[in-house]
Amino acid sequence: MSKITVIKTGGKQYIVKQGDEIKIEKLSDEQGKNFVFENVLMISDEKGNDLKIGNPFIKDAKVEAKILEQGRDKKIRVVKYKNKTRYHKVQGHRQLFTKVKINKIIN
Repeated sequence: MSKITVIKTGGKQYIVKQGDEIKIEKLSDEQGKNFVFENVLMISDEKGNDLKIGNPFIKDAKVEAKILEQGRDKKIRVVKYKNKTRYHKVQGHRQLFTKVKINKIIN
């Protein structure tokens, strides 16, 4: 039975379990290296029976992951417009991301 975990990274919270591949905010490590998430907020089994909730984090709980890819997301367009004043501005933004695979959940 696999464990479901909530981790916090990059100012966001993610629900992960072993074997998941997720896109998160950019990490400073290189592709192919292992990374450990130490900000674990919750650990549970799939049915929700063995539930541990941190205050705010669970002590000695870790999630080990491998960095698969560093990249940039698709471009989003930011449009600013004010009617009747001829003000129209368009900007583009590509967010940096890191794709990781969850290897192990330690509690």
